[in-house]
Amino acid sequence: MTSRWTWLFSQLTRRIWFRSTLFSILAIITALVAIFLGPFIPRGLPNRIGADAVDNVLGIIASSMLTVSTFSLSTMVSAYSAATSSVTPRATKLLMEDSTTQNVLATFIGSFLFSLVGIIALSTGAYGDQGRLVLFVVTIGVIVLIIVTLLRWIDHLSRLGRVTETTEQVEAVTIEAMRSRRLRPYLGGNPLADAAHIPVSANPVFIDRIGYIQHLDVSRLSAIANDTKVRIFVRLIPGQLVDPNRPVASVDGTQDEHALAEIARCFSVRDTRSFDQDPRFGAAVLAEIASRALSPAINDPGTAIDVISRALRVLAVWTEETTLQDEVLYPNIYVPAIELDEVFDDLFTPIARDGAGIVEVGVRLQKAFGTLAKFNQARFRDAAMRHSKEALERAEAALGIASDLQRLRREADKVGKS
Repeated sequence: MTSRWTWLFSQLTRRIWFRSTLFSILAIITALVAIFLGPFIPRGLPNRIGADAVDNVLGIIASSMLTVSTFSLSTMVSAYSAATSSVTPRATKLLMEDSTTQNVLATFIGSFLFSLVGIIALSTGAYGDQGRLVLFVVTIGVIVLIIVTLLRWIDHLSRLGRVTETTEQVEAVTIEAMRSRRLRPYLGGNPLADAAHIPVSANPVFIDRIGYIQHLDVSRLSAIANDTKVRIFVRLIPGQLVDPNRPVASVDGTQDEHALAEIARCFSVRDTRSFDQDPRFGAAVLAEIASRALSPAINDPGTAIDVISRALRVLAVWTEETTLQDEVLYPNIYVPAIELDEVFDDLFTPIARDGAGIVEVGVRLQKAFGTLAKFNQARFRDAAMRHSKEALERAEAALGIASDLQRLRREADKVGKS
């Protein structure tokens, strides 16, 4: 569980301009540091090495890096557009936060600024002979960095925005969020199984905005609860929709308006959902990728079948052994858990609906439900049996060939049987 400020900082560092800005500042400092290191270089050494060539090299870097940066930006925009149309718009955010892409762009822009500042400083005579040697050595290092970055960029471009690569990224962040929630199903607080357990006298906390909760600062909630000697019952967790008439929490023990306002600020509300504390969002995006692949415009059942396999790996996280799930870090905080049935609905209902008329998708779904029903948890078996029945009903309404239906029924009959 991260604090609100840590979460906000992590969001800032994922912005595409952040690394470019850092690399640019570093490039400017690197170009100017040669002025201060110049006096420490022996006077005759620059002539023997030939540091005068740095002018031409910097000119080449400046012109080429500006072109490469522009090309890279256009390539990124094309990849985002391709992902939006062939995968899902919700996955575009992951592409924009891709570290390799950001490092490549930051390197190109930083190299351009390094060469530009170097050329300006050379034209003013600020370096001197010794400073030119330092600049020459640093420029060689920048060239090596550019070559390595270009080779990585060429390899990365072959996969950027592709359906399989993007789906893999969605799966990875979903598993990470699932595993984090598995370790802390109640975000470190006590379980809140039912809203009926909230005391009637508890004061509701409202947020005057419509949007989705992206982050919940439970540690700050606990600090407020300890300071004011109250119990806080969280009603809405990350991923759920907030409106001014729906309380996000209830507080038992105080009517202090300032404390209620502080509690409301622990809920970070934005216009869209986020992958970080919301594993259901990742599950929904995976299902959306499969649904788009099953649309008549794309007609790609193979991607839907691939997503079903990925859904199994996502759900398997809930069966992992852990020793932290019962540990209560914040005894005054009560948090509802994510319901496994809802995760099943997010993952499989759209696929079963849109793939009802495709027998191979239906068969793969039934096999997946058979695997899930064998997990050593009763709730998995119940959810798998329910979805198996619903998927079969949808297929019976959509499939018109008796042999396809018979094949699908045989697979459905195996679900839940050892």
